Amino acid sequence: MDDQLGALTVIFTEFYYWVTVVLMFLIHVGFCMYEVGASRYKHHQHTLMKNTMVIPLVTVTWFFFGWWIYWAFPTGPGIAPSIMNESTALITDDSAFSATYYLANSPLMAVNLGDHISGVFWAAFLLFSWTAASIVSGAIIERITTFAFGILAIAIGSVFWTIDAAWGWHFDGWMLKILGYHDAYASGVIHAIAGGFALGVLIVLGPRIGKFSSSGEPRNIGPRNPWLVTVGLFLIYTGFWGFYAACNIPIFDLGPEYGMEGVTYWTATNIYVTPTTLSGITYNFLMSLSGGLLAGYVVAKGDPFWTYSSGLAGIICASAGNDLYHPIQAMLIGAIGVVIAYKMHYWVERKFKIDDAVGAVAVHGYAGFVGLVICGFVLNGYPSSGYSVGAMWDGSTYASINPLGQFLGAIIMFGVLGMLPGYVLAKILNGMGKLRIPREVEIAGLDYEMMEDDRDAEKAVASSTR
Repeated sequence: MDDQLGALTVIFTEFYYWVTVVLMFLIHVGFCMYEVGASRYKHHQHTLMKNTMVIPLVTVTWFFFGWWIYWAFPTGPGIAPSIMNESTALITDDSAFSATYYLANSPLMAVNLGDHISGVFWAAFLLFSWTAASIVSGAIIERITTFAFGILAIAIGSVFWTIDAAWGWHFDGWMLKILGYHDAYASGVIHAIAGGFALGVLIVLGPRIGKFSSSGEPRNIGPRNPWLVTVGLFLIYTGFWGFYAACNIPIFDLGPEYGMEGVTYWTATNIYVTPTTLSGITYNFLMSLSGGLLAGYVVAKGDPFWTYSSGLAGIICASAGNDLYHPIQAMLIGAIGVVIAYKMHYWVERKFKIDDAVGAVAVHGYAGFVGLVICGFVLNGYPSSGYSVGAMWDGSTYASINPLGQFLGAIIMFGVLGMLPGYVLAKILNGMGKLRIPREVEIAGLDYEMMEDDRDAEKAVASSTR
């Protein structure tokens, strides 16, 4: 930091991301409360422990290889050349932003007075990884083994969502350069992929005992603690607001970046390094939340569980384009996504006997998918990238956001990198006999042994005080 302005910019940016990480931690607190509130009493402690173990499992694997994947895979590999080194290979050379700088033994992966941002930025992406794993966690509660969930959490949290982030969320990602893919706040990059992954697992895992009657009609197994569910979802809203902040560069001079020599243009940018404002995304976050809540209240006829979840679904649906939407567009898009996700949840449940315990596939997967498709129409023609790379659609200039590119992107996120890997991994784990808990354990409850120990301890205390 060789001048005062440079020092202030670096220190402010470092602190900005550090604060967003702290806020995003509330997403995980919210998921823990939400899932425990949605589960039955006999499974509470196991549900909480399962979600708690996401933290060490994903953090350690993200440190050793997840972060490296993000920086290595923007080219595919083999699909589109990097703007850094003009190669289609994995980015592991000595060019700028190469994965070689993010190996576990790299000087940037530890205390380094010459680097002020890598660890904080690493942590911001790590919290996204926790979110992806927690989305899957809620859908499969009350019947999956801890071992299987650990494997699945590492797979979605440190491998598959990381690949999709490199492809569609990296400023050098091949999807935005070739397809014109745009997903500023992760409708697809986190939510659609995690929802699709959860659906793939659920197909193999099967429903909870008693979810469907002998005639195949679904039974409602509602949340056992509505207060925990409510507070949990409000904490997720709060953390999601921090997530939005973390998806922006707060202060950046775009003049030199876009070849405008001698021109200074300070602005916030989205994750693609194209301009937006923190003011605009604040409007759009709150309006999409409101559109989702209103639509959820109407379509679910005031059901609290779906109303609160619909607020989240509204944000998710509008997130792909919330850096550029008008606030009224954000509100309407959020509402549309909620109606589609709600209807899809119950149609899939009845048609295919899929037991999604918390509606995670709908809220995250279907809403995220729909949000990507809508974005392609509403923002058709806007540049998806600030860098001229030779797009598939026009051959020589900036890749433009377009309906087909967004639809293909939604298929890649939800299906190719989400549902397919989830299904295959679940099949393998099921074949090994490691996926689902035994029937008698599910009936008695995953917390049975702990509850019996508590009863024995109470009896001992009671007898000793007579």
